[in-house]
Amino acid sequence: MRALGERRNVDGLARFGIRAKVVYGVAKPKMDELARRIGKDHQLALELWASGVHDARILAGMIDLPSEVSSEQMERWVRDFDNWDVCDGTCCHLFVFAAPAWKKAMAWSRREPEFIKRAGFALMAYLAYRDKQATDAQFRRVLPLIEREAGDDRHFVKKAVNWALR
Repeated sequence: MRALGERRNVDGLARFGIRAKVVYGVAKPKMDELARRIGKDHQLALELWASGVHDARILAGMIDLPSEVSSEQMERWVRDFDNWDVCDGTCCHLFVFAAPAWKKAMAWSRREPEFIKRAGFALMAYLAYRDKQATDAQFRRVLPLIEREAGDDRHFVKKAVNWALR
């Protein structure tokens, strides 16, 4: 993975507020190709996540099996979110398809850490267009949560709250 990275991509990520401890700068098309070649692999996803490398965590969210993702795994991973890219990518490619998605979206929206709260609202946004079985009642239950957090002035939370409302 390190060999696929490019310095200009690392610099580009930094310009978008993504400052992880270890970043290789693998371009999105290369990451997509890598995910296609690997396929779904829960064990490899866990190992990639444990590496702590930004690019590896993005890939982990892309290759993990939603049916294998437990509530406990979601809790462990969300505590590791340190930027919006890993947060949104993991919610979009993995968490939205996991069984506990609705419960986690609601629970995380109540938490104070910035990227955990963002994950709650990002997950709500993804559920709105990915969960075709969702009922109106499920969406009505998240509206008070969106209203409650609409005043959070932290940039990454505010953006996700706005996104969930749309």
